[in-house]
Amino acid sequence: MATPGSQSSLHRANLERVVRAVRLAGSLTQAEIARGTGLSAATVSNIVRELQDSGTVDVNPTSSGGRRARAVSLSGDAGLVIGVDFGHTHLRVAVGDLAHRILAEESEPIDVDASAAQGLDRAQRLVRRLVAATDAPAEKIVGVGLGVPGPIDVATGVLGSTSILPGWAGTNPREELAARLGMPVYVDNDANLGALGEMVWGAGRGVRDLAYIKVASGVGAGLVINGQVYRGPGGTAGEIGHITLDESGPVCRCGNRGCLETFTAGRYVLPLLEASHGPDLTVERMVALAREGDPGCRRVVGDVGRHIGSGVASLCNLLNPSRVVLGGDLAEAGELVLGPIRDSVARYAIPSAARQLGIEVGALGNRAEVLGALALVLNEMGDKSVLDGFIPAQPSAFG
Repeated sequence: MATPGSQSSLHRANLERVVRAVRLAGSLTQAEIARGTGLSAATVSNIVRELQDSGTVDVNPTSSGGRRARAVSLSGDAGLVIGVDFGHTHLRVAVGDLAHRILAEESEPIDVDASAAQGLDRAQRLVRRLVAATDAPAEKIVGVGLGVPGPIDVATGVLGSTSILPGWAGTNPREELAARLGMPVYVDNDANLGALGEMVWGAGRGVRDLAYIKVASGVGAGLVINGQVYRGPGGTAGEIGHITLDESGPVCRCGNRGCLETFTAGRYVLPLLEASHGPDLTVERMVALAREGDPGCRRVVGDVGRHIGSGVASLCNLLNPSRVVLGGDLAEAGELVLGPIRDSVARYAIPSAARQLGIEVGALGNRAEVLGALALVLNEMGDKSVLDGFIPAQPSAFG
């Protein structure tokens, strides 16, 4: 048994540092591992060789900066992770491995008025079907990430009030899905998962501080600070939709007046176009019409962008992120919404913070949240399951 401070204990700690770095990034060169962990190049080389000999990692030739390099990723046999995302009208499930490869993915419509039990039963069936399609044994699954459109109480895991899935309020989706699947479940709200997804796979790659703004039926933000999602002690950090824009404005569902959400969310802005476009207009259709040149839809999209920009400016002044990524249905408007957002940020944000801020549309579209659910498991799982059964070689002089 390794004792604290012993050479064996140090070697095990170094193994875990390397495995964690690779697990979070998906694939790294040995030079990147050395920079990220602070270990010497010789130590990293020895550890990678051990992990490769044991079948824990795969090593493949690549290039970095025009030079030949070796890319290190966890073996496809090291384990599976599952992502489950409940949205306004859909259930999406993805299965991936620890090397960040997506092995199976499927989406199906859901009834927003269905109970939590009905929704989770469907998730259970879809998860089992996709896992079976990968031909991987269930014991390879190390965890499930679950995304829900509402605030999660950090202490209890209970879902708070949500206008998107009203039948779910007061439930504990993590416990209920874990009981159905018999495996660890990690849960977070959809905005936080969108931030994780874009940071690992999309427009936030390589960025340590970003805000993911999701505009759909509501407005929320996922905040990443120094590479980690910031949730706050109660799990409600990022509720950008309830920044007050006009104290005499419309009454919000939170009880206040003039919240950002009352100027940007679909249920508030679509009625502005009802007289000219009919009662069945959706945000998705409004955006499509705006892109086609419809003047009314372009005006509404632009106004929404300016209001979002006011909220982004506040985030910029408070947190000074290096990037803001826009997600949700409105993101499909592209520059029609990004231009007004940038205009408001330039007007209301501190100039030094605004100059450093990049604002762009998410790269993952409606897959951001389910991929974020996979990333949640990759972030939260420990390295014990990866290294179980690993028998290290005699530690070298390099650790």
